[in-house]
Formats: sequence, C-alpha cells, structure tokens
Amino acid sequence: MFVQVIIGRVADAEDLRHSMRRWTTDLAPGATGWLGSTAGLTADRTFLCLARFASAEAARRNSDRPEQHQWWMETAKAFEAEPAFHDCDRPMTFLGGPSERAGFVQVVQGHTTAPERLRELSEHTVDHLARLRPDLIGGLVAIAGDGTVHRAVYFTSEAAARRGERIPPPPEVAAQMSRYVELVPTETFHDLAEPWHFTTR
Repeated sequence: MFVQVIIGRVADAEDLRHSMRRWTTDLAPGATGWLGSTAGLTADRTFLCLARFASAEAARRNSDRPEQHQWWMETAKAFEAEPAFHDCDRPMTFLGGPSERAGFVQVVQGHTTAPERLRELSEHTVDHLARLRPDLIGGLVAIAGDGTVHRAVYFTSEAAARRGERIPPPPEVAAQMSRYVELVPTETFHDLAEPWHFTTR
C-alpha cells in the first residue's frame, strides 16, 4: 500500500467540501488502484487527507490523469496557500486499519530519524492498546521519505477517546510510549471531529 498525505490551511471550507464530494462521484471511478481516503478539517481550518493507493505507481497514474490535474487546479483555490504533500511508502495499519465507523480521527504528525525502529515499536504496541482501549478501532502509520510521521488513530467517538485518554496505561505500555516519544520527540495533534470517509464501495 502507498499513502499520500495532504495538509494545508483552508480559506473556503464549503468549497473544499463540495470539491471533495465531486472527486468521489466524478473522478474516483477512474482512479485505478485507489483504496480509500480519510479527510477532514480541524478547528483551526487545517485540512488533512490521507489517500490510500495499492501502490506508488497507482498514485502516480492518478496524478497524471488530465481530469485529476484540472480538478486539483480548481480545488487548490480553496486553500490559503499551496498545501504540503507527503508520499509515504510501506505504511503500517493496525486493528484492521482505517475504519469508516470512526466518529473521530486524530492525526498526529511528528518526525523521526529512526523509521525502522519506529516501525518495530509500533507493531509491538498495538496488541496492548487494543486490550486497553476498546474505543480505538483502527489506525494507520505512514512515514515519508524525510522522516515525517503521520499517525492516524480511529476512535468510535471523540467523547470515548477523551475518556480513554484518562485511563492510566499499564507499565509495559507506558514504557513503550516513552520509547515512542524518544523516537518522535515533537508531535502536532490534528483532531478531525467530523471525519470524511471515502471508499471504493
């Protein structure tokens, strides 16, 4: 799988919503290899989109379509400035991956200089989290070539996620979380209170 992450501040939220809906109806049917997307706006009008493709080649074929280029030229007008694009090979999913059932998605952005160590740690942490947090129903970790980390966590609801945050983790989970902070020392939290789920179905 391949993930392209798009992040940018939005000037016209309603125009962007309309544009995203139009992509799913008019362009998605021709996007061979597209698996689905999670998107949304934060309270400060930051837009995030995690678009999933079967491969990097499938993502490139989509970007090269004339109709995709035209759609983006129109969509870009909804942003305050050109958004950032992060291409992520070898993303990791956990607990079944992105979930359409999620009523709240938190995307945590950071940076690491040890992506392979981070991959190993993330794989070991998942089982513990699943037992500890029933509100957590899926997730995705995508690391760009420059070490930028995007960790999308899917929750049943924001209220359930906030309650879960207050649960003290057991020692083994606390230790793993400390090691994670060492690998990704500074993070920015982006809360999607009303996530937009787009799939091939």
